[in-house]
Amino acid sequence: IITSIISEFVYLKLRRKKVDLLDGSAFLTGLLLALCLPPNFPLWATSLGSFFGIIFGKQLFGGLGQNIFNPALTGRVFLAASFPKLISTFISPVDGTTSATPLNAWKFSKVITSKKLLFTGFIGGCIGETSKILLLLGAIYLLLKGHITLRIPLSFIITVFIITGIFHLINPSIYASPLFHILSGGLILGSFFMATDPVTSPVTKRGRVVFGIGCGLITSIIRLFGGLPEGVMHSIIIMNAFTPLINRITRPRRFGT
Repeated sequence: IITSIISEFVYLKLRRKKVDLLDGSAFLTGLLLALCLPPNFPLWATSLGSFFGIIFGKQLFGGLGQNIFNPALTGRVFLAASFPKLISTFISPVDGTTSATPLNAWKFSKVITSKKLLFTGFIGGCIGETSKILLLLGAIYLLLKGHITLRIPLSFIITVFIITGIFHLINPSIYASPLFHILSGGLILGSFFMATDPVTSPVTKRGRVVFGIGCGLITSIIRLFGGLPEGVMHSIIIMNAFTPLINRITRPRRFGT
């Protein structure tokens, strides 16, 4: 968070632009990036990712409201490409030793994690993705305050549920259950807190549904057939690029035309 705020302040000062840190966007970028990282991720690398997200994911596009990609996820993608080993090393919340995430354990060892552990969060994973209880409470708060709607999260999650459910019915020994996919990884975090970013997601009602379905489709393909166990981050970034097109296609017609 500190790096995000300082990076934005210095950049705007160098460009001789108005500095308005009270909008909270830089604070939020740093917070969301941290929630996407393992708890033992080095602080220097975290700061580097935060700097990259603010400068290359936001300010070079023109600042708040002009960026195409989610700045926090831009920083996360940069860190994943630069430090793949560091970003894929997780610790157990029980004894502090290195452990696999539920998606890793299933993808490479076919070891299933209990639904109770997935829901409560006593598992290895990124800081903000493990406890589904706390994530859902946060999502309910955002919904009640009117900051987000259910169109993107529901279409995202339902798409993953349907696609992974079909393959689970075909061969349950190879493909995990749809409930496992929903409760594991960053699906809840991404669908409620990142895919709903008002700047990088569609503004039309139909467009938001299309956006969520696209995220769910890409996430499912990566999880089921890709070399990586997780696909939420990549799906949101990819669909961010299609947001202008989705807005154009789903734009409602004016009355009488």
